[in-house]
Amino acid sequence: MFALSSVVAHIVGKYRIPSSVVFGCPKHVSYQNAGQLLEMAKSIIPPLTYDLHKGMMGKIGVVGGCKEYTGAPYFAAISSFKIGGDLLHVFCTGDSASVIKSYSPELIVHPILDSDTFMTQVDQWLPTLHAIVIGPGLGGSNVNLKNAESIIKMARKRDIPLVIDADGVNIIKENPEVIFEYTKAIITPNMAEFNRLFDKVMDGEKQNENDPILNVKMLSKKLGNVTIVRKGENDIITNGKHVLVCGNEGSPRRCGGQGDVLAGTMGTMTHWSHTISQKGSSNNELFLAFGPTITAAYAACLLTRQSNKQAFAQFGRFMTASDMIGQLPTAFEQLYL
Repeated sequence: MFALSSVVAHIVGKYRIPSSVVFGCPKHVSYQNAGQLLEMAKSIIPPLTYDLHKGMMGKIGVVGGCKEYTGAPYFAAISSFKIGGDLLHVFCTGDSASVIKSYSPELIVHPILDSDTFMTQVDQWLPTLHAIVIGPGLGGSNVNLKNAESIIKMARKRDIPLVIDADGVNIIKENPEVIFEYTKAIITPNMAEFNRLFDKVMDGEKQNENDPILNVKMLSKKLGNVTIVRKGENDIITNGKHVLVCGNEGSPRRCGGQGDVLAGTMGTMTHWSHTISQKGSSNNELFLAFGPTITAAYAACLLTRQSNKQAFAQFGRFMTASDMIGQLPTAFEQLYL
């Protein structure tokens, strides 16, 4: 057995963080072998066997999609589907449903997000879902945000793992209590979203400009140790106790949709990870140390960066999120199979 704090070294530079590390105290780094972290991620990938039936690999919900933003929920849902989720449900507004349906016949689209009977309709589907991604393309409508917040509350009561991304982060900013201490949730803000969330939740406390890791840990603790993935040059993943940083090579391209791909893959990954945890079937020491939520977040970050790297190698500055999705199968095989 190895210790989580086996080797200690100072961080060099403000954001130049080694590609695969485990952080102890904010000013120091305890290194973990990249191969060990990869094995941790691989340990949550369920094998394909002939005795499986439809739905066992994941019935995942995506809450988002409005008239202005139809691509985001599609990117999240199809990414979740591509890496192995069996059934993908998109809960969107009535005026976006036909557009989202036209992108792919594989998605199950529910045009109910802005419906007066939303609560009644969504309640019949929630018991069937294994994980829910909330936020891609949600938009700023009060109705959409209110109904999405209701799903968070309902999912908590049913103990359903959550990934809260994009516009969903605004729900947490306005009402942190909705997610407080729910450790099956992952919040995935980009840098700008993180800054706004930090300012609101931390009651005016200033961030440490020289220690981004400390900032993310502080916010996670304030939210009751909810896992945060602060996306950026390096993805900082923490539940306020443990920290992983995924800085594997991606690309310098910053087109829209990349965060949706990450959120979607994380939706499927968190279902797999929590299933293994509930069964008690893992003997991977790092998985047991970090737990299912951080492990799923790290595995999804690693996969998204690999697909990003491969797509950029092929398309360069002309790469789009769709190109990344096309690379998910080969990226997944290279990392996890």
